[in-house]
Amino acid sequence: MESLIQLLAWGPNGWGDEIAAGTAITVALGIATLPFGLLLGFLIALAKHSGGRTARMFGNLYTTVFRGLPELLTLLIIYYGGQRLIQEVQALLVEDPEPIEVNAFVAGMVALGMVFSAYSSEVFLGAFKGITIGQIEASRALGLSRLLTLRLVVLPQLWRFALPGIANLWLILLKETSLVSVIALPDLLRSTFIAVGVTKEPFFFFLVACLIYLVLAMISSIGIGWIERWANRGERRAGA
Repeated sequence: MESLIQLLAWGPNGWGDEIAAGTAITVALGIATLPFGLLLGFLIALAKHSGGRTARMFGNLYTTVFRGLPELLTLLIIYYGGQRLIQEVQALLVEDPEPIEVNAFVAGMVALGMVFSAYSSEVFLGAFKGITIGQIEASRALGLSRLLTLRLVVLPQLWRFALPGIANLWLILLKETSLVSVIALPDLLRSTFIAVGVTKEPFFFFLVACLIYLVLAMISSIGIGWIERWANRGERRAGA
């Protein structure tokens, strides 16, 4: 057992620094993807909630595609397809182009963000339905524009209604970051695979990876609980 623990030492004789660096990339990818996915999901929800038929059709098509495709397939299409697209555009603009490789972190963020946005748009759409039409009509009666109504009336309630669903999607996103290991991004799972290949200790290193993911999930749950209590502080005061 002591020899196994020594495998997690820092430096050339252990894999602790590689596992820690992979964990940092996993967390960074999740944090970078979250705002991108939330903003895109909110815009898709606005399109589906709007009165325009074209916007609704686009929003429904978007969510159908990215909820229907496997996340891994979406990642591979974005990574390799994006690389091919950049090369084609470069060939049109430059006579003798040099090969360009798509950044794996950016490709992972875009792919996971698009999948996340498809699911978060449904959460936002449900939150939109929780806001009564009477509030919208009252704001218009007061002379507020659509933009002011959205900023002052809709958004303060929308994010509170959507928070439980977004929290669940964040925990799912944290686990789905492991998919980027297939495009050579040295996240936690890829670092674990490399350590397993060198040391031939799969059970130990996969167990370590499981524990790290569980710790990240527990820290996220604590943070989510604090955010929910802060968001609902007004309701508790009104009840008191």
